[in-house]
Amino acid sequence: MDLYGIDDPERRDCMQALAKDARVRGWWSRYKDAFKNESLPDFETEASTLRTYESQVIPGLLQTPAYAEAIFRGGRYTNPQEIERRAEARMGRRGILTRFNPVHLRAVIDESAFQRLISGREVLAAQLRHLLHMAQMPHIDIQMLPLSKGAHSGLTAPFTILDFPNLLDSSIVCVETLSDALYLEEPDDVELYAATFGDVQASAISAAETAEYITEQISTLESTP
Repeated sequence: MDLYGIDDPERRDCMQALAKDARVRGWWSRYKDAFKNESLPDFETEASTLRTYESQVIPGLLQTPAYAEAIFRGGRYTNPQEIERRAEARMGRRGILTRFNPVHLRAVIDESAFQRLISGREVLAAQLRHLLHMAQMPHIDIQMLPLSKGAHSGLTAPFTILDFPNLLDSSIVCVETLSDALYLEEPDDVELYAATFGDVQASAISAAETAEYITEQISTLESTP
């Protein structure tokens, strides 16, 4: 700052604060073995709004530990320590929903995710109870996309659109793959996915109707032997 002639005290303090923040390691740095080169936790922490569409399972940010572990076991992970580690890392991501000034999450979830018996009825029932609890938070909107809707514009890979508070930071689309994730930043790509999310959201039932549906699903799971 001396070299570039930055003399304003307020600006100097701001720059020094940014330099300190840059040296602070995020919580996810402890889970490099689980995240590997994945950048999603970093982007999620900085985002103000997430718009996510999921077609097979409950979104990771809304999963319970038991449900997440069952998904990793189903994904050909056999080492118990690795499964536990990956589940812990996924649970760490959930902090953005409960922190001060939390991320606003808008999730559209296909009906099949509510019915797929991931690790049995008890695990799924507990997962749906957690989902119902999270849906009651003012910054979380959850909508179910009924199977009866048939064909719709979201019949592709699940995706998440990350929007940021700074207007100069363009939105990013994350499409997860088996081994990594694809990040799209070109305006045309982001616009296409934003339009697709709008379509699936319009095809989904309301948040209130979704809460009723989840309650009915829990009741069915608990009453079925």
